[in-house]
Amino acid sequence: MRGKKVVVLTGAGISAESGIKTFRDNDGLWENYRIEDVATPQAWQADPELVWKFYQARRRQMKEVGPNPAHEALARLESELDDFTLITQNVDDLHERGGSLSIIHMHGRLETLRCEKSGQIEVRMSDEDLEDDFLFCNCCAESSRVRPDIVWFGEMPMQMDEIYDAIGSCDVFIVVGSSGHVYPAAGLASAARLAGAQTILVNFEMPINGYDFDEVHLGKAGEILPKLVEKWLAE
Repeated sequence: MRGKKVVVLTGAGISAESGIKTFRDNDGLWENYRIEDVATPQAWQADPELVWKFYQARRRQMKEVGPNPAHEALARLESELDDFTLITQNVDDLHERGGSLSIIHMHGRLETLRCEKSGQIEVRMSDEDLEDDFLFCNCCAESSRVRPDIVWFGEMPMQMDEIYDAIGSCDVFIVVGSSGHVYPAAGLASAARLAGAQTILVNFEMPINGYDFDEVHLGKAGEILPKLVEKWLAE
């Protein structure tokens, strides 16, 4: 892969191996909540206290887990290649803590909170920022309530122009731990393939868009990916 433009997309599966729960479990629930109740703009309008407490619990949980060998393998791949882009659907900071330097968080970040009035983003991860009471911004003359800096269902993912530019010009597109259910992320493999890229999948099981991949590796990313990175860097 040396000398090639490589783009990687990661999904919930890579974080699940570190202990972060995914809503694509068999019961269809996300930490015992329906998606509609905690992860839509309508939910925030209808019951902001429930949504806030849900995300505060997720923000606290992030401090209890750490990156796994798959995160570290991708950081190594980035460090060895000249042209590398990492896109993640995940809202945790495990890629950063695993050593990755440049990450596009297309669905937002748990670390940051967004002012409802100005839209300005602040990193708020101190102990007092992780309690269940609502928080208020530091940007407005009269402080406004902040919301999770998360792309909820029905909202537009972040940095899509940058993502499509990277996909349209890459030589290799690698997907790690994505179910292929959530669009537009689920359509990126198809877009990369149409643009002429080699598409590679590393996933615990075959996703619904498995036909979009030229090469498939099934199993735990933390076990498979470090060996694959060694192989790719030797080529």
